Amino acid sequence: MLTIKPKSSCEYDMLALGEIMLRLDPGDMRIRNARTFRAWEGGGEYNVARGLRRCFGLTTGVITALADNDVGRLIEDLILQGGVDTSLIKWVPYDGTGRTVRNGLNFTERGFGIRGASGVSDRGNTAISQLCPEDVDFDEIFGSRGVRWLHTGGIFAALSETTAETAIAAVKAAKKYGTIVSYDLNYRPSLWKAVGGKEKAREINRAIAPYVDVMIGNEEDFTACLGFEIEGNDEDLKSLNLAGYEKMLGEVTSVYPNFKVIATTLRTVKTATVNDWSAMVYADGRITHGMELPDLEIYDRVGGGDSFASGLIYGLITYGDASAAVNYGIAHGALAMTTPGDTSTAVLREVENIIKGGGARVIR
Repeated sequence: MLTIKPKSSCEYDMLALGEIMLRLDPGDMRIRNARTFRAWEGGGEYNVARGLRRCFGLTTGVITALADNDVGRLIEDLILQGGVDTSLIKWVPYDGTGRTVRNGLNFTERGFGIRGASGVSDRGNTAISQLCPEDVDFDEIFGSRGVRWLHTGGIFAALSETTAETAIAAVKAAKKYGTIVSYDLNYRPSLWKAVGGKEKAREINRAIAPYVDVMIGNEEDFTACLGFEIEGNDEDLKSLNLAGYEKMLGEVTSVYPNFKVIATTLRTVKTATVNDWSAMVYADGRITHGMELPDLEIYDRVGGGDSFASGLIYGLITYGDASAAVNYGIAHGALAMTTPGDTSTAVLREVENIIKGGGARVIR
């Protein structure tokens, strides 16, 4: 299914390319009336690298940029606690006020019941949004140091014109040296609005797609980012026509035969704290449905999709099997949503316990 370079030939099992922000969490309060916040690190692409390191024990790193001030060093300290290599961070001199460069902040409150989770990003002029292809020596990283897997996504590509160019350069270099590329479409209208909207999103994602081996996204992502329509869906995509989606996947692979794996999480939101949770994978010309976790109780849903991606990647690297990979993704994503923060605190035995059908009995 995937030809993955041997571990012995590579310094990294996996690298993530993307933004890392400081998440400020008001706990049980709302952002608008909180008086204290807990600090975490998080970012759509980075969360995958951290999960692969902390839960699954792989050697991972992150390609990103941070303003060199105390906030940036706090983010670095949090990354180091997660075990992710920081040697590829580009440190940008701080101007003292943030007029030209700064670090991103992400205020995120957890939902409860009928109140959904919500977030306020403060990420203008961030160091990573100014990253250019010439800032990163991709030949040295992929050619000399060696990387088995690169993960990036639509959030990073949407930050600016230069990050889109950097994403394209990265996936081209990765393929040049035989590195597997995964990409999470992760469509965010608020990000693409500033750089050309849906039309620009399709232009950039269509330029990246030919270099992707493992594409991750839901039905809205494939429509908004690549222009594939799902027959029989509501206009606002509130409900998924599964048969129409499966038909669309055949169309996707005819346009992009390089997609060896397409993965999609399946979530039915009953309340902010109760979701049905599952996923499916398209590989080798067939669809594999993973385990189903109906009425999953959610503590903090942010990062659940990223933890699904890290479990999926672990399963593909370790077993090369779609059915195993999708269940590692489902279980890891579910566990990540039982704790606060963007990133997973699960360990491998907990993930495998869920896959085996284990419950929530006390472990002594």
